[in-house]
Amino acid sequence: MGLDLRLDLKMQQQLVMTPQLQQAIKLLQLSRTDLIDAVRDELMENPMLEENSEISASEARVESAQDVEKREKKEQTADVQVEENLTEQRTDIDWESYFENYSSPTPSTGQQRLRDDDLPGYEATLTRTETLFDHLMWQLQVSDFTEQEERVGIILIGNISDEGYLKGRDEDGGAIASEAIMAMVCQETGNDFEYVEEVLELLQGFDPPGVGARDLGECLLIQARLLELGAIVEDVINDHMDSLERKNYQVIARTMGIELDEVIEAAKLICQLEPRPGRPFSVETTRYITPDIYIRKDEENGGYKTVLNDDGMPRLRISKFYRNALRGADSSETKKYVTEKLNSAAWLIRSIDQRQKTIVKVTESIIKFQRDFLDLGVERLKPLILKDVADDIGMHESTVSRVTTNKYVHTPQGMFELKYFFNSSIQGEQGDLASEAVKSKIRQLVAAEPPKKPLSDQKLVNLLKEEGVTIARRTVAKYREAMNILPSSKRKRLF
Repeated sequence: MGLDLRLDLKMQQQLVMTPQLQQAIKLLQLSRTDLIDAVRDELMENPMLEENSEISASEARVESAQDVEKREKKEQTADVQVEENLTEQRTDIDWESYFENYSSPTPSTGQQRLRDDDLPGYEATLTRTETLFDHLMWQLQVSDFTEQEERVGIILIGNISDEGYLKGRDEDGGAIASEAIMAMVCQETGNDFEYVEEVLELLQGFDPPGVGARDLGECLLIQARLLELGAIVEDVINDHMDSLERKNYQVIARTMGIELDEVIEAAKLICQLEPRPGRPFSVETTRYITPDIYIRKDEENGGYKTVLNDDGMPRLRISKFYRNALRGADSSETKKYVTEKLNSAAWLIRSIDQRQKTIVKVTESIIKFQRDFLDLGVERLKPLILKDVADDIGMHESTVSRVTTNKYVHTPQGMFELKYFFNSSIQGEQGDLASEAVKSKIRQLVAAEPPKKPLSDQKLVNLLKEEGVTIARRTVAKYREAMNILPSSKRKRLF
């Protein structure tokens, strides 16, 4: 049988993890304070960006992509080539697809200024940094897991290290291998290995990407699949990690039967992944917080409206001086440098604008689900899971999770992290109640208890039942501990 040489053409479409997309992901997850710092850093590094000094600091805001387009049309002296570069860069970004298929325009957020008495007090701006365990447990609580899956998930999360890997510690501080942990979970829950592994795979879809992995290869592979980096990247991670670590790119190319450039490109993408997914949660600090968005009562129609907090946010625009420099650039190297900086600046402006729209979209969906809470307070908080909001606005659950993390909203009932509004359900006579609403009832009962005869967990169960809330004693104990309320034996006071 003879060998024949032929050229085959194949078309495929995949998401490429470009530096611009990395920037968009990063900006989406940043807290408001970190976003302002990131914008300030970019202003220092990119000469194409400048802050619009015509607006006072108290009125500063991020210039939207639409603002950029309108302003550039008015500037007749701008070079045609600059406009073409900006237009070409815009068409390379499939925002609708990337941000989980937005299908409807974002409603106006309003531009009225906030009065000083609208701002939260100093004591409301302090918060403890969330741990990785807290973050994972919250996602488990608001995910659509069965009772058995949740039981397995709790044990697995308890054995995820601060770095984000599935590995525990014994009483002497020695490491426990992931295989031993899986076996222990099987024994404690009475499930087979396949079932526990299925639950682990569900947890590996949580934020941060790569969490719950059993080794570095699995950690990188999870991220590569989530980002759809392609078959070549996945094959390199799966089969050639040793050669990759030694940078034997030619060996990988020869073994896989692909070009050396393809291996080098795959290696660049892999180097951009996070080997320690728990890193952002590893430092315990006290942070000052300000709301990203306000929910205000609309006196005209009796509903609620959202107002983005633009205070302190630099308003960005493309530098006219450097755009003109692009027009007058003599060398190709100068033109290339200025063009790259121009495209980077345009990406940053649009990324920030899209981030703000995403926050508004999620917040307005929360308003629809939690209207009773806004009207009447925490005891009227309804059960809500990520899937409810994701389905409502056409986004993926993991994206909703990222949007609600480290983002705060100031409401008529106080200031809360956006993830606060996602709660598991507790059975009540008049319908299911949110777990936070039940916690509020427990807190009130304990606050009103006789000092000399505090309420036991079982007594709290009985009192809640009288109010139409059916709850187990162990659940009361879990909620009490979560609120740092001591058991009744330690709450007793003689005077």
